[in-house]
Amino acid sequence: MNFTLKIWRQKDAKSKGAFETYKVTNISEDTSFLEMLDILNNDLIHQGKEPVAFDHDCREGICGMCSLHIDGQAHGPSQGATTCQIYMRKFKDGATITIEPWRSAAFPVIKDLVVNRSAYDQILQAGGFISVRTNSVPDANAILIPKKDADEAMDAAACIGCGACAATCKNGSAMLFVAARVSSLAKLPQGRVEAARRAKAMVAKMDELGFGNCTNTGACQAECPKQISITHIARLNREFLSAKFKD
Repeated sequence: MNFTLKIWRQKDAKSKGAFETYKVTNISEDTSFLEMLDILNNDLIHQGKEPVAFDHDCREGICGMCSLHIDGQAHGPSQGATTCQIYMRKFKDGATITIEPWRSAAFPVIKDLVVNRSAYDQILQAGGFISVRTNSVPDANAILIPKKDADEAMDAAACIGCGACAATCKNGSAMLFVAARVSSLAKLPQGRVEAARRAKAMVAKMDELGFGNCTNTGACQAECPKQISITHIARLNREFLSAKFKD
């Protein structure tokens, strides 16, 4: 298979970026999208040119590093999949593919397709954890949790923090990410001890970092590679309002 790639190139956050066009040929349909970029970079290096910078790590759909907008869609043309899980058979032979970094004010470009997503780390550091002692493992295992609650907590905990929700949202909102982190702990007894402080701290940090407001368009849920439901946003709102009333 042969493809024309329109790739965003940008030296650093302060430089002006632009699209550059490349050709890749004889690509197997079973090649993953990131492997295709590896092939392109190998060709560029042999030509004495600067390779395209892009993020990657596990390449198994777990880490969320492979954050790319492909033809205007976060992570590419498949639902419930990250960029590294996209294979070139998803595209037509001879197609022109546009590849961009996340477009969000809170995720400034570092170089080419790599963005700084440390804003999510700062939100987690503000409250996305349990800091109090909730007894030892045997004691914790003795606490009975309804399966429905355990399933909801695990569904929320599936969030990999890739940033697709904020990059897709027209307002640049991080509500789905924050909601998933809050909801994964709110449904468990161990998380209830610090529930009020957690909700207020994480929302405050989200606002401080310049993320936009949620207007419930559902775009975040549609593009989330782990298909996190926006119903978790409703739980975050309840947790936050409850915490504010207690003030």
